[in-house]
Amino acid sequence: MSTDTPTPITPARKAAILSEALPYIKRFFDKTIVIKYGGNAMTDQHLKDCFAQDVVLLKLVGLNPVVVHGGGPQIESLLARVGKKGEFIQGMRVTDAETMEVVEMVLGGQVNKEIVNLINQHGGKAVGLTGKDARFIRAKKLLMQKTGAPLGDVVDIGQVGEITQIDPSLISFLDKGDFIPVIAPIGVGEDGETYNINADVVAGKLAEILKAEKLVLLTNTPGVLDQNGKLLTGLTPKEIDGLVEDGTLSGGMLPKIGSALDAARSGVNSVHIIDGRVEHCLLLEILTDHGVGTMIKSR
Repeated sequence: MSTDTPTPITPARKAAILSEALPYIKRFFDKTIVIKYGGNAMTDQHLKDCFAQDVVLLKLVGLNPVVVHGGGPQIESLLARVGKKGEFIQGMRVTDAETMEVVEMVLGGQVNKEIVNLINQHGGKAVGLTGKDARFIRAKKLLMQKTGAPLGDVVDIGQVGEITQIDPSLISFLDKGDFIPVIAPIGVGEDGETYNINADVVAGKLAEILKAEKLVLLTNTPGVLDQNGKLLTGLTPKEIDGLVEDGTLSGGMLPKIGSALDAARSGVNSVHIIDGRVEHCLLLEILTDHGVGTMIKSR
């Protein structure tokens, strides 16, 4: 992010910018946009303000933004304070009972309420939720296949959930009331168990269920990069599969790419993996000709 003082925009340039946004506003009017909010955009105060302003503006011009947030750095900070070290397997956080308490405290309490408050301060009407509210995100225990092991040889990573069902009625009700849902990625099991679910996975599944026009994933990178560091965009699901197979995409990017592909293959028109370190990245990606990341087309 640049620290230079921005050059003042002339009235004529402002009018041109608004005119450029008009066809996008018309095209996406009353469409649902699911946004995964995470990374630097959640920790830098200026970027936090830019994000909140973007979400409020999208709502005011007739789009229906739905925010799903992560909170990895905040979880790591609290775990360190209680003497625990975070562990990840294939991009998923290993979550024992004590870690689950920390995750729920941070995501469902601290982070969720901060985002809600920030959006409301900028003129929106945000409502904070977890998947336990109205049991709208149902989950079961996720058993992960061991890498390179025979099929069925799984590893137990604790109270990590796999989504079994999402009831869209609560989100639809809030959208119609001009509220902006802000969702912590916590699910509930059949017997009331609490599950930590990867935020990218929740955002992707929500986009599918809500028949969203777009799924936008904020990251700490420019987007999907090839092995030479060049930004790739306009990708098809088949091309993404090739990047996973050749090892270009790995680690923490895998849950993000997996949810992006599932959404694209399930009817979400486009998925955008964008650079959350860029000021007003949401508006740039959705309402202008100047994209700031990788777009994955549904076909």
